[in-house]
Amino acid sequence: MKTAVLIPCYNEELTIEKVIKDFKRELPEADIYVYDNNSKDKTAQIAEENGAIVRHEYRQGKGNVVRSMFRDIDADIYVMADGDDTYPAEEVHKLIEPVVKGEADMAIGDRLTNGTYQKENKRHFHEFGNNLVKKAINVAFKTNLKDIMTGYRVFNKIFVKNMPVLSPKFEIETEMSLHALDKKFIIKEIPIVYRDRPEGSESKLNTVSDGMKVIKTIVKMFKDFKPRQFFWAFSLLFVLLGLIVGLPVVAEFIKTGYITKMPSAILATGIMIFAIIIAQCGVILDTVVKQHREKYELELLRYAQIEDLKKM
Repeated sequence: MKTAVLIPCYNEELTIEKVIKDFKRELPEADIYVYDNNSKDKTAQIAEENGAIVRHEYRQGKGNVVRSMFRDIDADIYVMADGDDTYPAEEVHKLIEPVVKGEADMAIGDRLTNGTYQKENKRHFHEFGNNLVKKAINVAFKTNLKDIMTGYRVFNKIFVKNMPVLSPKFEIETEMSLHALDKKFIIKEIPIVYRDRPEGSESKLNTVSDGMKVIKTIVKMFKDFKPRQFFWAFSLLFVLLGLIVGLPVVAEFIKTGYITKMPSAILATGIMIFAIIIAQCGVILDTVVKQHREKYELELLRYAQIEDLKKM
């Protein structure tokens, strides 16, 4: 089976040589691709000198890099790791095994279960954001994933070639996990050792802006993947607001037979109508999402049939 190691990079001249050499040692038959994302240092030069296949992605952002990787590279097994040397190459065999055996479409390098991420990570707000997204996804999909945002993953070909990458930046890991859960791909988490960046190497994440992206990701996730629950939650809020405004009007009518609070009555009626419209939007969009899943399954079946024909 043809294996490709995918390494997205932006200003990783301090670590990229070691990452390439480590993966060459563990996977000597694999093709190692380094996608340089407008680095201002010698990342691309060092990668090329160490035998990697260097390509360039000029649209800034990790999601844009992954989109190009998935589109351009043809392999049976895809290994994706960051170029910052935080993910040990020697752990790759544990991730590849379930994918090769057909036990998983995507194997995830779980940094959190054995506690090494908590011990090594110096950016505790990032850990808080990871946990927030993880809990939201587990609640929405009734699952129990341990590490949603890890960058160490192994995929099979059917997942890679049928993954519509939409996120331009670091939300890509969350998007891959959501896509796998929503489309019923098999995910297997493998605990791995995590190590923090070496001294002198800087993270590309920003605490404030990426924190806002975490919140945006959670809201977008419920809207896109669970529209009925998303819109019904808003509908319930407006129903409660309508009751708060309208109950005094109803109480007055029961007591006196008259309505003197006309503005409140009109406002409560309007709020209730709005709540019903929002609830109906949730039902309609839930049907649309269900139809999209059915269409995706049929497209996946056609893709599998075409791949089988190629092998004959």
